[in-house]
Amino acid sequence: MLMVVCDGVSDRPVKQFDSKTPLQAARKPAMDAIARNGISGIMDVIAPGVVPGSDTAHLALFGYNPYEVYTGRGPIEAAGASIPLRKGDVAFRCNFATSGDGAHVTDRRAGRISCGTADLARALSGMKIEDVEVIFKEGSEHRAVLVLRGPGLDHRVSEVDPHSEGEILQSKALSPSAEKTARLLNEFVRMSHETLSDHKVNKDREKQGLPMADIVLPRGAGSVGEIEPMPDRYGLKCAGVAGVTLVKGLCRIVGMDVIDVPGATGGLDTDYMAKAEAALRCLETHDLVFLNVKAPDIAGHDGDFRLKVRVIESVDMMLGRVLKDLHEEVVIALTADHSTPISVKDHSADPVPVTVSGADSRVDSVRKYDEISAAAGALGRIRGTDLLPIMMGMANRSAKFGA
Repeated sequence: MLMVVCDGVSDRPVKQFDSKTPLQAARKPAMDAIARNGISGIMDVIAPGVVPGSDTAHLALFGYNPYEVYTGRGPIEAAGASIPLRKGDVAFRCNFATSGDGAHVTDRRAGRISCGTADLARALSGMKIEDVEVIFKEGSEHRAVLVLRGPGLDHRVSEVDPHSEGEILQSKALSPSAEKTARLLNEFVRMSHETLSDHKVNKDREKQGLPMADIVLPRGAGSVGEIEPMPDRYGLKCAGVAGVTLVKGLCRIVGMDVIDVPGATGGLDTDYMAKAEAALRCLETHDLVFLNVKAPDIAGHDGDFRLKVRVIESVDMMLGRVLKDLHEEVVIALTADHSTPISVKDHSADPVPVTVSGADSRVDSVRKYDEISAAAGALGRIRGTDLLPIMMGMANRSAKFGA
């Protein structure tokens, strides 16, 4: 079985482009072939009207109820960065950002910095704030992970990241037991600006006219929880092919073998063909292979219709390579973790198109993979937690219920 998730690929019609979505405008023979040979529908990844985060969405796609198992994004990012968490640790996902004065944000992604972040991370990791150790590691592009380790911590704190340009927020305790964590988090943000403003990496960026990564914005606080691994839950040997730290972390948390693919950056420059080859190799040794592509989401967040179309066409070429050598008995599902409309520049509650084909699956009348075509399919309207059981049923991997 192969589950392909095109991050944020689902969209809304854009008036300036003949009221088409990027999926409708793109040339995508491989995606359309999957739809033409399978059964399609639309999917509320969490539930109707709920805007999914990438983390909660993927948990649902892996068959878990995110309302039961999700404790925050930080621990997932930490797992993706290969930071082992201990009970009592509090983890955060972070952005390297541009501030200048330490009180306001002018660029939440520091110009999508991609070089020098390891040096910046080393300057912060290992610091002590009161009796708490700071563990800090760079992720892909502008992303990073913060772990606070010490006594008396509680993840129930508000965020400092304003999620837009403007004044940096002060973290507040959402529970009396989280007062210390909020205080230390605010101090870390202050110290990050003090430390990074004079760092050589930023001095060089300043000379080049690039936005400085002179502050860290943590968010998504969480503590380590327990989740039943997919091999135990489903009896499947699973592998994950992804470039983004978050998605790698999710794969590790649910017990997938995470495949290191050179060139899989999690950005617009990712090596699509290397991912395709890795997925095909994994199908020889694993029951379920999960393949994630982040790039469509980036184009959606940037509000760039033409870029999103180009990205979709690149993803389609990757899928064309997969289909070339994919055994006809392999069940393949193509979908998204959420919609990221060009007009919104963020995630939305719109359902996403989904199509499943392979083996001796039923074939409906849908001939194209897009938001409107898929809605007419025989799969109907499902939820994210339904997808993996549907795939297992089509692959004859589901256990009988009852006598």
